[in-house]
Amino acid sequence: MTTTLQDSFLRQATAAASNAGHIYPGYAACEAALESSWGQSRLAREANNLFGQKQSATPLPGTLTVALPTQEFLRGAWVTVPSHWACFRTVEACFRARMALLERLRSGCSAYDRALRATTGEQFVEEVSRAWSTDPARAAKVLGIHRQHIASLLPNYGPQSLPQFSIQGMASA
Repeated sequence: MTTTLQDSFLRQATAAASNAGHIYPGYAACEAALESSWGQSRLAREANNLFGQKQSATPLPGTLTVALPTQEFLRGAWVTVPSHWACFRTVEACFRARMALLERLRSGCSAYDRALRATTGEQFVEEVSRAWSTDPARAAKVLGIHRQHIASLLPNYGPQSLPQFSIQGMASA
């Protein structure tokens, strides 16, 4: 994938995150880039699921479920395990559901609570990564994407400075 495609993904994902009211949209877009292989994973393409959000026993409102294998870092090794994933109608809906999930889980997870109270995007990523993923290097990877792309791509990013993009079909087949 060329840098142009990566930058395009990040612009669109940042706009979708901002429109969905996600905290630190540029950082959330970098998380989505890592979790979805820049929107190219099967889960992203077929289910608009950019974060690897698993389906709960009671399905998330407005979602369907797809079963796909995943890699998890368990007991010091990467293993393949089956899992059930949430399918979203749009990328923006994915960001909105992700934010709602963090809010819903914050009382039972101190890392999510600290993430939602973060005063910087870096702090948000470091805290949310403690519980979101089994990858022990997740935060460093996300922050590396941010340093490489977002800081120069959208130096003053925020809801008022984002270009308006059509995200229709951004992560669909």
